[in-house]
Amino acid sequence: MQPLLNGISSMATRQVLGELAADWQNRGGEPLAIESVGGVDAARRVQSGEGAYDLVFLAADALARLQAANRVVAGSVTALMRSATAVAVPAGAALPDISSEDAVRAAVLAAPSIGYSTGPSGVALQALFERWGIAQQIAARTVQAKPGVPVGALIASGEVALGFQQLAELIHVPGITIVGPLPPAIAVDTVFGGAIVAGTPHEKEARRVLDFMASPEAADAKRHQGMAPA
Repeated sequence: MQPLLNGISSMATRQVLGELAADWQNRGGEPLAIESVGGVDAARRVQSGEGAYDLVFLAADALARLQAANRVVAGSVTALMRSATAVAVPAGAALPDISSEDAVRAAVLAAPSIGYSTGPSGVALQALFERWGIAQQIAARTVQAKPGVPVGALIASGEVALGFQQLAELIHVPGITIVGPLPPAIAVDTVFGGAIVAGTPHEKEARRVLDFMASPEAADAKRHQGMAPA
């Protein structure tokens, strides 16, 4: 009897991992259940040994920290997909110019409210606002989504007028319009990967899952969910 493999991931990869897990099982692979939570929470659980997880899927920097702490099997970290950060507004709203760095800066300064995440894209955007010298100026108008809450939901509800999050987390949200990805000069791309959690009794099976998710056969699912193969 095949073992049930359990994984944990950040919300950013929930959709694509769901599609990949279904494809894996349709190909005769082991049953795979992946719990998606805020990335900080997912890393904390694996770090503390909370939960019986076989696989963890997070941004590359978070996986590197888990590897340094010996919480994942040495050499198992596998790059899987690359996600671009995009800009979105409420459906029906005027679309801002985001064709250049200066245009995005002007759009941020003009927006009555700005939303970003607690994940890698949000961290990068806060650093960008600091570099632009506008962080204090817009502080009262910025809204950081709570862990596990998509920025798209804040945009759709009208809580924020201009939102930034990874494209994969925006493409399935109703009530918003995706303006497009950030321009190349300030692009925020995040590489997500997977790793085998240290201590799992199903290391060989987990390795097969990662090998499949990194293979060319998994590329279409990644693109379908707004990402690119890593």
